[in-house]
Amino acid sequence: MAPDEWQAHVTREAAKDIGKWLEARGKLDRPIASLRLTDLDAMASVAISRFVVLASRKVREAPRAYPELENLLMG
Repeated sequence: MAPDEWQAHVTREAAKDIGKWLEARGKLDRPIASLRLTDLDAMASVAISRFVVLASRKVREAPRAYPELENLLMG
């Protein structure tokens, strides 16, 4: 998968997980301005978590092929 395709994939997956989070809390139909900071923090956490999972899988499937992701994940 090309870098742009992977970025689009990660973005879609994060959006799906944010949607699931909002739906589970009955907030999917609310305007973004009505959400509290704790809601936004939780949504960001969901998106970051999804990125970490997908990036970890990518690194595991091709060790040393993505040094920037490895550095980001392993610090």
